[in-house]
Order: sequence, then structure tokens, then C-alpha cells
Amino acid sequence: MAVASPQWRSACPAAEAMASAAARLALQRGLDRTREAAEVILSLVLTDDAEQRRLNRDYRGQDKPTNVLAFPASGPDTHMPHGAPLLLGDVVLACETVQREAAEQGKPVADHLRHLVIHGVLHLLGYDHETPQQAERMEAIERHLLSELGVSDPYRDTM
Repeated sequence: MAVASPQWRSACPAAEAMASAAARLALQRGLDRTREAAEVILSLVLTDDAEQRRLNRDYRGQDKPTNVLAFPASGPDTHMPHGAPLLLGDVVLACETVQREAAEQGKPVADHLRHLVIHGVLHLLGYDHETPQQAERMEAIERHLLSELGVSDPYRDTM
């Protein structure tokens, strides 16, 4: 876990602990890919919009910041020897974008942060939302995990 932007400390003082707990929950709850691994290695980075914009531009060809980026280190079909560490990848979140979206959606920054961490981890685990069926499945998992953290359904106003 790296807090690369001091803005996170004022935006959400418990951001580091909340992000870690959300990622841990996503990894622990019935996600088959992590079960065989002796250890799962995941990098969480809390950064700012400038760095996120650079990453988004360099790796996705979009010259703008975004709320969360997920960089998988291995694919869902990568075979790992039983008991070997699983290098999952990186989840990177942009402070200003997360704050702005939380304000626009009328929700606490902490809740939006936890949602986006879970969303990013699910991407690393092979989930996606390119089709309506994929989106429905991914959102159902997000809702379930967020409810365990006491976070309201982030999709309730968009349905």
C-alpha cells in the first residue's frame, strides 16, 4: 500500500486502512483464483489526478485522469503452481477524481474509495463490465462486498 499523494490524508484520513480492508475482503470472498495461492500480492496506490492522468495517457491512450486504474500482472487463465504466490497486479486511485465523484453522487469519500478499490480488485481477478451480463455480475459482487462493509448500494440511483 502506497499513499503517493498527501491529499488523501485530508480527503479521507483513514484511506489507507479502508482501502486495505476493502481489497482484503474482495480477495477473501469466494474468488476462486486466489484460493490456491499461498500468498496474494496486490499493490494499492493512492495518488493524485496528475499521476493518474499520466498513467491513463501512457497505458490506455486517454489523456485525462480517471477514478481507478487496474493493471493486471497475470491473466485469469494464468496457471500458478499450487502454493505459489499470486502476483495479482496494481490498483491505482486518483484523489481529486474520487473526491469530486463522491461529492457529485452525494456519498462519503470513504464509501466511494472502498467501492472503487473493490471494483479495481475485481478487474484484476478477471471480472469486467463490457457487456450487460458482465456488468450485472460484477455489480452484484460489488454490492454484496460493500454491504459487508456497511456501504450503501452505489448503483441504487442508476438503475
